[in-house]
Amino acid sequence: MAKVLGIGNALVDIMTKLRSDETLSMFNLPKGSMQLVDAEFSDKVNKGTDHLAKTIASGGSAANTIHGLAKMGISTGFIGKVGHDDLGRLFEEDMKASGISPLLLKSNTPSGKAMALISPDSERTFATFLGAAVELSAGDLTDSLYKDYDYFHIEGYLVQNHELIEQAVRLAKKNGLKVSLDMASYNVVEDNLEFLQRIVKEYVDIVFANEEEAKSFTGKEPEEAIHVFGELCEIAVVKIGKEGSLIKNAGKLTKVKAINANSIDTTGAGDLYAAGFLYGLINGHSFELCGKAGSILAGRTIEVIGPKMTDENWTEVRKLVSELKN
Repeated sequence: MAKVLGIGNALVDIMTKLRSDETLSMFNLPKGSMQLVDAEFSDKVNKGTDHLAKTIASGGSAANTIHGLAKMGISTGFIGKVGHDDLGRLFEEDMKASGISPLLLKSNTPSGKAMALISPDSERTFATFLGAAVELSAGDLTDSLYKDYDYFHIEGYLVQNHELIEQAVRLAKKNGLKVSLDMASYNVVEDNLEFLQRIVKEYVDIVFANEEEAKSFTGKEPEEAIHVFGELCEIAVVKIGKEGSLIKNAGKLTKVKAINANSIDTTGAGDLYAAGFLYGLINGHSFELCGKAGSILAGRTIEVIGPKMTDENWTEVRKLVSELKN
C-alpha cells in the first residue's frame, strides 16, 4: 500500500477553551486567524489564560494529517524540527506511539508551540511561536528522505520559508511522489499569494483549502473557486464546513455532504479531512467516498477538544469508513 511522507511545523498545541471572545480582543488576535508570535507574547497568552482549562497535545497541520493517516493504518513518516526539551520529546514520543516514522532534526532553540484559543462557537484562533520548527531549512532536505514514499503532504504554514517549500516539493516531484498541499490560514495565503499560486501550478497534484483560504487564493466563493483550483492541479478540494466539500478532477465536480456532528472545537478538522480523503485515494475509492471519509474524520474530530481522538473514537471512525465501501 502507498506510504505518505509529511513535512510541517513540529508544534505542541496548548488548547484553551475561552468563555468569551473578549480574550481575543485583549490580545488583539483576529478571530479564526493564525498569528505568528514571539516567545514572550506566547508566554503572555499562556499566563493570561491560566484560569481557563487547557489540554496539551502534539500538533501542527501536516503532523495532524499524518497522525490521522497512521491511525487509519497507512505507513507514514514526518519531517520537522524540535528542540532538546520536554515539548520536543513529547512530540517525538507521540509520533512513535502512533506508528509514525519521526524524521526529526534537533535544535538548541525551544520547541514550537501553538496557543489554540477556542471560542464558545468552537472557532479556533492560533498564537503560534514557531521556535525550533522555523529553523527547518532547504538544506536539511535530501533525496534519501523521500525514498520508499508515494505521497508527500505539506502544510501551507511553512510558507514563511519560500526556499524550504520550493525545495521540498521539487525533491518530491524529482523522486516521483504525488504532492498534496493543505493551504494555511487565510491571512497566510493573502501574505504569500503570488508564491503560493506559482507553487500550486508548478508542483502540486492535490490541493485542500477551506472557504476562507479559497477566497484569499482566488478572490471567489467556493462554487467558483473550486474551478480555479481545478485548472491548476489534478485534484482540487474546497471544504465548506457544515455544507461539506467540493471536489474537482478531470473536469468533473463532486459535492459531498458533511456528517452530523456536535461541534466543540474545530482544531484539526481540516487536517483530519485531508487524512480521510488521502486514505480513500490511496485505497482507490471514488472521489465521493474520499470526500465522505474526510467528512467522517473531520466530523468526529470536532466533537473533542484538540486534534487528537481517543482510541475508542478511532475504532468507531475506522468502522464508519470501512462501511462506506458497502
